[in-house]
Amino acid sequence: MTEQPAPAYQPNPTAKRVERGFEGLIFNSRWLMAPFYFGLVVSLAVLLLKFCMVLWEFIVHAPGSKESDIILGVLSLIDISLTGNLILIVVFSGYENFVSKIDPGGHPDWPDWMTKIHFGGLKQKLLASIVAISAIQVLKAFMNIETNFDSTKLAWLVGVHLAFVFSAFMLAFADRYSGGDHGGE
Repeated sequence: MTEQPAPAYQPNPTAKRVERGFEGLIFNSRWLMAPFYFGLVVSLAVLLLKFCMVLWEFIVHAPGSKESDIILGVLSLIDISLTGNLILIVVFSGYENFVSKIDPGGHPDWPDWMTKIHFGGLKQKLLASIVAISAIQVLKAFMNIETNFDSTKLAWLVGVHLAFVFSAFMLAFADRYSGGDHGGE
């Protein structure tokens, strides 16, 4: 009895075409995220409108305001600016990481970080921005403590802020010791 070699496995060409088509569909589905990023750009324009309204109100009321009111107004403007930065980080890095590469060639004024934030770095930058925004909310409440003191609200603000700080610390710790993606820049 002679042993014959096993016939080489020949994949079914139809199954291979279906598999490639399905993989192409999955890969191209990333473009479904593009409208989300466009919506965030629109929300950035709406935030700009809100910033202009707050700035105008700040300017109009500044001459008769107390120092603490001026500081609260500036903190409100900073809060809106940080939220805008947060939106930009999500739009640029999300598009770059999940939809398509952005070619910064020919655009010398584009920020270096724009095409260098990886998913791990995106998570860290998002949490850092959220921590900064929540810190401003706590600071605004503290600055307004003489006129509008609510111990329950202040306790909640501080508690939520500390939860964000703890989350950011734990994420940074986990990213550092996981050996995974450290986030580019």
